Amino acid sequence: MTHREDEYDYLFKVVLIGDSGVGKSNLLSRFTRNEFNLESKSTIGVEFATRSIQVEGKTVKAQIWDTAGQERYRAITSAYYRGAVGALLVYDIAKHLTYENAERWLKELQDHADSNIVIMLVGNKSDLRHLRAVPTDEAKAFAEKHGLSFLETSALDSSNVELAFKTILTGESTKTLPLTSFTSRQLEKHPNRQTETDRWTGKM
Repeated sequence: MTHREDEYDYLFKVVLIGDSGVGKSNLLSRFTRNEFNLESKSTIGVEFATRSIQVEGKTVKAQIWDTAGQERYRAITSAYYRGAVGALLVYDIAKHLTYENAERWLKELQDHADSNIVIMLVGNKSDLRHLRAVPTDEAKAFAEKHGLSFLETSALDSSNVELAFKTILTGESTKTLPLTSFTSRQLEKHPNRQTETDRWTGKM
């Protein structure tokens, strides 16, 4: 049985955070449209895209939000995090500074987001392993210290992109709640009903 894009049982908002240039926009486009743009430019402000998946017989519509990593856009934080049930904290495995800044991003997330938000640390651009600047074990230790799940991904070759998003959405990561627990703090449970964000920007 196929589902139309506007028919869903649950709508979950997931946010992407991390420095500019770590590949957040390409993670979003790879998961939602199976596309990759090698010359992707920095996001200006905020954008989002959606994709529906099946979880335990229910249609879950994922609303993935991407924001600019530059400091001048930090004022949007509260609205950006509001209602999010999951977050991917992204760094570039070939740029150690983006990993060092993960702690600052994590603090901002914890300051603004729901206390129950599920967070995954994501080392993106794993295809650049020959340029690796962040050892996998170091990132794993950081994730364990802060109670986060962890994966390395590549938006370019698709490696672990599906797994990263679906882990957040299905509640199989080390710190998440089962799907049934998510429902008490979901954004919507009304099939065929537009969200506020859909009205702002139009469905994708």
